[in-house]
Amino acid sequence: MKKATTLFLKIAVILIGIPVLALCLFLVPELADAVADFLGVHSIKYIIFILLYGGALPFYFALHQAFKLLSYIDKNIAFSELSVRTLMRIKYCAISICSLHVLGLPLYYLVADKDDAPGLIFVGMLIPFASLVIAVFAAVLQRILQEAINIKSENDLTV
Repeated sequence: MKKATTLFLKIAVILIGIPVLALCLFLVPELADAVADFLGVHSIKYIIFILLYGGALPFYFALHQAFKLLSYIDKNIAFSELSVRTLMRIKYCAISICSLHVLGLPLYYLVADKDDAPGLIFVGMLIPFASLVIAVFAAVLQRILQEAINIKSENDLTV
């Protein structure tokens, strides 16, 4: 039962990565060109490339870490320091994604100001907010897991 659940989650991790890869390959270049043409500043597309592709790198690293965490669960070593470090890495990846996209918010402001669409800024805040939620969740899980490991080690010493 547990192997089937982790297999399903591993497949879900892979399926999460595929659309983001497709977006990076096909949508980001088109988006960068469209924003550069709309604003009339063609060098801004390189900033868009840096922000979006720079955010994709920690995203895929976090997916890899999630895959490793599921492998630890399969091997029955979920309550180990390896899992704590993996959750810590996921937390740092989410923080870096959030930071990069917060740095890109002025671009959303420029486009929203020129197009007179103030709601676009809220759309630009979705990815940083989601990344922040993931970072907080990973930090909470990391702390709970560390406490469980500490309690387990204390119980092993008393027996």
